[in-house]
Amino acid sequence: MLRGVDPTSIRLPADLLPTDGRFGCGPSKVRPGQIDALVAAATTVLGTSHRKPPVKQLVGSVRSGLTDLFGLPDGWEIVLGNGGTTVFWDVATFGLVEQRSQHLTFGEFSSKFAEACAAAPHLDDPMVISTEPGDHPEPVGHDDIDLHALTHNETSTGVAMQLRRPDRTADGALVAVDATSAAGGLPWDPAEVDVYYFAPQKCFASDGGLWLAACSPAAVERIERIAASDRWRPASLDLGIALTNSRQDQTYNTPAVATLVMLDAQLRWMNDHGGLDWCVGRSRASADTLYSWAGSREWATPFVSDPEKRSAVVGTIDLDDRISADHVCAALRANGVVDTDSYRKLGRNQLRVGMFPAIDPADVAALTHCIDHVVEQLDGARGG
Repeated sequence: MLRGVDPTSIRLPADLLPTDGRFGCGPSKVRPGQIDALVAAATTVLGTSHRKPPVKQLVGSVRSGLTDLFGLPDGWEIVLGNGGTTVFWDVATFGLVEQRSQHLTFGEFSSKFAEACAAAPHLDDPMVISTEPGDHPEPVGHDDIDLHALTHNETSTGVAMQLRRPDRTADGALVAVDATSAAGGLPWDPAEVDVYYFAPQKCFASDGGLWLAACSPAAVERIERIAASDRWRPASLDLGIALTNSRQDQTYNTPAVATLVMLDAQLRWMNDHGGLDWCVGRSRASADTLYSWAGSREWATPFVSDPEKRSAVVGTIDLDDRISADHVCAALRANGVVDTDSYRKLGRNQLRVGMFPAIDPADVAALTHCIDHVVEQLDGARGG
């Protein structure tokens, strides 16, 4: 604290505050309409069997809603299971990678799938291509790589990448994309991807504990072929079993039905307002506001130096050393503006702002005004 000033004592004028002060990068802001959907489901779907029509219809609605949102071509399938993206990395080591994978790592989360494949005793050591946080590498075609693992948006650093297949790949090689913080907020072309997987606690404003994957016909063929092989797979991590159950609009084991209800409500909201293009435009408007603001302040700088690689859903802003980001976050939180902290392991004097479609662009603009006010108070306390 500066000269004994407690940041939590700073009071923001009411007219500066956003309508909703939640800017977390996951779990993210849940819209009131999603809570209304939960209330409406209280006596019809919640607390009922996931093998019976009401819940199966809910799963079917989620699968259909994602197909519409992404504009998936014929032959693509939505597969889902319990456990979130972390579990899907293990699922993929058993049911998606045939022998060797290539991984682009450029932050905390993009490295985890590589670690899972490296630890799998039945797979060859993966090829890992890395860059320092704040940038991303490019995929490279290679004859013995059967799966290229990309990350659409690195949640820890605010780096986004344009998805494309390597120029030269082995016959039958797949492209699998971790889209956990990107799906529903960033554009992508199914022609460049085979598996687009994610959890629903970010752009889809639901709870975690569920993984979903949009799979191309080539990916479905790979899944079915491995499932028919003699490779040992735990049933709960068997992608073939997940595919079979998904085709019946269910999961292998009991799902969190409330998560599905909130996800379905968010998908309806997204599609009713114009689909992925509308969602992308909404996040882009927020990102334009945040990065323009940071670029106009002498004490703030977008962490990602290349504008083409700056994420539209997760914004990272470095602060000058004289302004403590922890103090700024503490002051904001004391005023109901929450979860603007940087990713803990990155270790930078930084703010991190979620800009998912559920977050109103006007609230992002209000956030910048609040930060200005806090910095003015903190800088004044230290003597200007």
